[in-house]
Amino acid sequence: MFDRHFAVWPDGAPHHLTLPETSLYENLAISALRYPNENAIIYYDRPITYRALKDEVDALAGQLEHLGVEKGDRVLLFMQNAPQFIIGYYAILRANAIVVPINPMNRTAELEHYLEDTQAAVCLCGQEVFGQIESLIGHERLRHVIVAAYGEYAATDTDLELPAEVRAAAQPVSGEGVISWRAALDAGYRPGDLLVGADDLAVFPYSSGTTGAPKGCMHTHRSVMATCVHGAAWRPGGGREGVTLATLPYFHVTGMQGAMNSPIFQGSCIVLMTRWDRRTAAKLIERYRVTSWTNIVTMAIDLLSDPDVESFDLSSLQNIGGGGAAMPEAVSDKLFNLTGLRYIEGYGLSETIAATHINPADHPKKQCLGIPVFDTDSRIINEETGEELGVGEVGEIVSNGPQVFQGYWNRPEETKKAFIDLDGKRFFRTGDMGYYDEQGYFFIVDRVKRMINASGFKVWPAEVESLMYRHPAIQESCVISAPHERRGETVKACVVLTAAEKGKVSEEDIIDWCKEQMAAYKVPQIVEFRDELPRSPTGKVMWRSLQEAEWEAHKKQA
Repeated sequence: MFDRHFAVWPDGAPHHLTLPETSLYENLAISALRYPNENAIIYYDRPITYRALKDEVDALAGQLEHLGVEKGDRVLLFMQNAPQFIIGYYAILRANAIVVPINPMNRTAELEHYLEDTQAAVCLCGQEVFGQIESLIGHERLRHVIVAAYGEYAATDTDLELPAEVRAAAQPVSGEGVISWRAALDAGYRPGDLLVGADDLAVFPYSSGTTGAPKGCMHTHRSVMATCVHGAAWRPGGGREGVTLATLPYFHVTGMQGAMNSPIFQGSCIVLMTRWDRRTAAKLIERYRVTSWTNIVTMAIDLLSDPDVESFDLSSLQNIGGGGAAMPEAVSDKLFNLTGLRYIEGYGLSETIAATHINPADHPKKQCLGIPVFDTDSRIINEETGEELGVGEVGEIVSNGPQVFQGYWNRPEETKKAFIDLDGKRFFRTGDMGYYDEQGYFFIVDRVKRMINASGFKVWPAEVESLMYRHPAIQESCVISAPHERRGETVKACVVLTAAEKGKVSEEDIIDWCKEQMAAYKVPQIVEFRDELPRSPTGKVMWRSLQEAEWEAHKKQA
């Protein structure tokens, strides 16, 4: 067991946490029983109590069961952050089903994969993305879509700047299998018995990889409960009286756990934003005395770049942290000067339903993943031989712990490759290269897998390439990362056109087409036409040489 980090363990925190032997839904039920009249959510100045939240969750769960959802069925949750996401998430669990959270930036072509992979019959979606899934009703097994208008839950008299999706009035919906959110809640159906427990499947966040197609990470109620409880016990600013500002997207595991499931477990309040806006965030921190804010580094940088940030009272904050990219030291110092808080960086993956490592609040290190959290055993191995490495030696990060997933949905071979046995325990192979120091702090140095980190959004080149090959003019495509002043890195596609289309299609045409086919953060910001792509003696495209040349050219220009 890796234990050298216990010397810098958070003060007062136990080394071991006993997890509840209950389902995630029971966290909500217990909080509603304990604190029925306390606020669970504040959404653009409108409060929603725990009693009201549970009542709507149960009503929607009854509707889902009426539509035929049974234990173990997968239900798509295709929304931005809103009260309906939280209600939908817990209603799916209450109906004994499995939540499949989908990035609302996904387009129709991408949604086809999720439907085929999960065989979902029901989808809960925001009205602003309904057009992306409408044509798929009847596709494979999708029979019903419940459509939500976020603005129905916001205060009518708020002085806050509302995102367009929240300002939009509820649009009437029609068509076979299409149900409005309000009609679903008002139907009067009640759910049957709660049949799931700690070891039943609960959530399938999707993670992409080198094979191109996103893969469902199978998480049980127990593994989701792990990082939910870990976060509550690790960070300052929690507990029943804590107030969490939710700005990270809930479809992503960091936002899902740190700003939704963990606060509900504690019975505390979530101040919820649908879209990031630095001025609105500052107002909400001041107005509702926010104590904890988990974000990506680019959000913290944006907030600090507001010339009026010092005019807001941010003194209630007790914890600011997150990940997505390393926090620049100068920005970390500016944050400390403003709030007296150090940015607490952490590390986790969809496969670990958020953090396996977090910096201790009283002993953080800059640009560091942190130390392994409760009951988590992390090691460094030689990625080729599996041999365990020591202090300062660079290798692949592997982790064993209660938050590690069961495997990839319907992909037994990829599941087998994702694990390695060490000392009689099953360790997940993260695919990330790193090392640990004498005190047990882990640092990342490189990616084994081809992944582009654009402002915290993970872009998998193989997935983008597979979508680009649908374009009739593209003969070959190789997607690499390119330096970007604001995003850190961005997406570039090196493209070989078919002989018939050379001279007829422009780089901008390809980019515009990609915008229609994939989520905005995946769209290549740069397209470069080439006569051919470099290949190895075995015929494989040498993506690494393209990427290294791209970054080397940037260094010479700097």
